[in-house]
Amino acid sequence: MRLLLHHGWGFDARLWEPLRAALPGIEAAAVDRGYFGEAAGAPEGGGPWLGVGHSLGAAMLFADPPPGCIGLVAINGFDRFTGEGATLKRVVERMQARFAEAPDGVLAAFRARCGAPPAPPIADPARLAADLALLAAVDLRGRRASFPILSLQGAADPILPATLRAEAFAGAERCEHKEAGHLLPLTHPTWCAERIRAFAGAPA
Repeated sequence: MRLLLHHGWGFDARLWEPLRAALPGIEAAAVDRGYFGEAAGAPEGGGPWLGVGHSLGAAMLFADPPPGCIGLVAINGFDRFTGEGATLKRVVERMQARFAEAPDGVLAAFRARCGAPPAPPIADPARLAADLALLAAVDLRGRRASFPILSLQGAADPILPATLRAEAFAGAERCEHKEAGHLLPLTHPTWCAERIRAFAGAPA
């Protein structure tokens, strides 16, 4: 089993360090959008890959899976973020307007709401702004995947409404942690690792 890890908005590849530690012996590569430093894309050479995406990263993998993708684990993930039963679009639009004036403040507020530690200094505000616009616009509900999907959610997620969590990725296998929030890879890496192994049919 080889994993391709893709973080979400406002984070970087360091998000995955606890999960990687919980999956010893499993080969993993991480995409980094370059918000806080050097960007890194998917490795060349194709799969097979099991994509593992957090939040917006899950939607990005779903929209553009790497060659050889054999499955997707969407952690705190979604196939749309705004709209009826989801986050009000005007909430994200307000974030976008404020971001143009005070990117550090918007990022700090978002990470605090997630329960995350403060972010490193922003290296690429334009990339953060572009991906914030994607967060507002993404809607992949009509897309049908050619691979199985596992959706891991936290019942106490302060970012994703319950309706959105329940409807994300139609037909996906679903697991919910009753006490977890929006940062399952950081707060519950062992729980995630166990379900990734089971989903992939890998030995414990």
